[in-house]
Amino acid sequence: MLNLERLRTLDALARHGSVSGAAAGLHVTTSAVSQQMAKLEREVGQRLLARNGRGVRLTDAGRLLADHATRILSQVELAQADLEAQRGQVVGELRLAAFPTAMRGLFPSVLGELRAGHPALRVSSRELEPQFAINAVVRGDIDLAVVMDWYNKPLPMPEGLVRAAVLDDPVDIAMPAGHPLAGRDEADLADFADDEWVAWSEGEFCHEWLFSTLRAEGVEPLITHRAQEHQTQLALVAAGLGVCVAPRLGRDPLPEGVRTVPVRHRVTRHVYAVWRSDADRRPSIKAVVAALRRAGATIAS
Repeated sequence: MLNLERLRTLDALARHGSVSGAAAGLHVTTSAVSQQMAKLEREVGQRLLARNGRGVRLTDAGRLLADHATRILSQVELAQADLEAQRGQVVGELRLAAFPTAMRGLFPSVLGELRAGHPALRVSSRELEPQFAINAVVRGDIDLAVVMDWYNKPLPMPEGLVRAAVLDDPVDIAMPAGHPLAGRDEADLADFADDEWVAWSEGEFCHEWLFSTLRAEGVEPLITHRAQEHQTQLALVAAGLGVCVAPRLGRDPLPEGVRTVPVRHRVTRHVYAVWRSDADRRPSIKAVVAALRRAGATIAS
């Protein structure tokens, strides 16, 4: 009889491509991965791994069994979801991820509500940028992720995932308090054509969105500072080093010396939850989506 946990280890190795990647995805040590694979090889009586330079690769038998493991684990998830749905109770373990401002702006209230309302549900969470979070959901490392895209730049969504809208997050322009436009009720992006910009790192999804959006408005942005976190960007703006896009979710409190002005033609981020379709009937998934939507409605009101 094949051991399910060892099949899970093999599946992680196939998905991550390395022992260290599988260990990180399973939250175990590399030694534990190696031990599980050695036991699985003894069970099947065949070599499943072969040396490949400093790493390992799956043998033909390893790839064959890994394909079966993926289907077996998917069926196990469906069985767990059906049992949870039949019982109708929000129990078990739920692994969540969110991009930083959603982690800050949504998760404290959502996780508090889940703990109070469903004490038998064990929830863990971590920060992940949207594309990494989606990949983690596809791999099965995360049960549900809160991700975002832009009104004019959707995030590619693989097959086999379900999504639910949480909120639309309006975007302002943040500028130093002494900026000529700081007192306006609203402004166009083109009004900042001559400003220095604080933006995300080159190659990031949001960086590409900013460039394409500003160029569509006839603005060739001068990016002088790059930072991943919105709060770091706002701190640079407070120091008088430029202007930046400032979504409202998880933004407050603003640093001293920063003013925000809404964009005249509404600019928004779409925030939504994604999970695997084979987990769609789990009451725990439904509970967290409902809590996210309530938190989103409170923010949007």
